[in-house]
Amino acid sequence: MARDEVLKQNWEALEAKLTKDFGGGEALNLDAIIYLIGVQEYGRPQKRFKKDDKVNLMHIAICKLLEPYGYYEFDYFDNEGWPHYQIKEKLPHLKAGEQSVLMKEAIVHYFIENNYLSTKNEALYENE
Repeated sequence: MARDEVLKQNWEALEAKLTKDFGGGEALNLDAIIYLIGVQEYGRPQKRFKKDDKVNLMHIAICKLLEPYGYYEFDYFDNEGWPHYQIKEKLPHLKAGEQSVLMKEAIVHYFIENNYLSTKNEALYENE
């Protein structure tokens, strides 16, 4: 099966599962899923977040998601428990569709690694 088709199937399965578990009846989009990952990585899901915090949570998620690709590296936790990352390699210029594919691939990989999503095609998401 082609890599794009496998990603599409795994993304749809993940999206459905996350929507069921966290959507409260509404479908979760890419940004909402990135936000959920940020909350998970921050480790304080019950906390109420301000608008700036929500942006920071999404940034944390993106850093975490792109860490296995060599773009970011975890650096430290600050006094308030916020994780900080450093840039290892500048992201290449990607078209919007390419960005979406990269993020979906990284998100599927993240949820496989965290045992939330199981798939027969995990090898497609392992770093080479």
